[in-house]
Amino acid sequence: MEGCVISILRGYTYEQVKAVCDTLCQSSKVKNVEITLNTENALEIISRITKEYGHCLHIGAGTVVTHDEVKAAIAAGAAFVLSPVGYTKAMIETCHAHDVIAIPAAFTPHEIYTQLQLGADLVKVFPANELSWTYAKKVMEPLGDLPLLAVGGVNADNVQEVLNSGYHYVGSAGGIFKKQDIISCDHEKLLASLRRFEAALDGETHAVS
Repeated sequence: MEGCVISILRGYTYEQVKAVCDTLCQSSKVKNVEITLNTENALEIISRITKEYGHCLHIGAGTVVTHDEVKAAIAAGAAFVLSPVGYTKAMIETCHAHDVIAIPAAFTPHEIYTQLQLGADLVKVFPANELSWTYAKKVMEPLGDLPLLAVGGVNADNVQEVLNSGYHYVGSAGGIFKKQDIISCDHEKLLASLRRFEAALDGETHAVS
């Protein structure tokens, strides 16, 4: 992955994903795109988008919950795989055998520690917004610095707070772009939303699109 932000795309068509990727190729801060496997034709979309945008973006697969899905995502060209649940050691080893970043999910300190012990590259705390953002710092007090990814409720209004609260990475499904702008492939509005999110990353919370 490049940078600390993942744009999560769930349920969009190839053309809609393409519109987002066209926009993100103009960004220096949001360079990772997750396409969830519960999207229709997800593997085909991942394969096509990876071939077309792999030169400027890191394309990954999300909602990857089984070993077979890990293998299928890797075969489609995913650079990283994420899940809403934990991974087995075998799933993580399969990722590493193909130089793919493994990002399982966890919620409690025990689950987080277990996934890292199994070899996870990052651990997705999900749903992170069901806790205070400072949860990450609390977990790290006894366990040390951990590569935690916050997913759930992250947007331009709070991303700086999230990153300042202990999380090293964030993923957002609805906090970077507006769903309707993606559906309509409105490049102008997508770019305006991206610039607002980038400004928020820089701490310019007053920026408005």
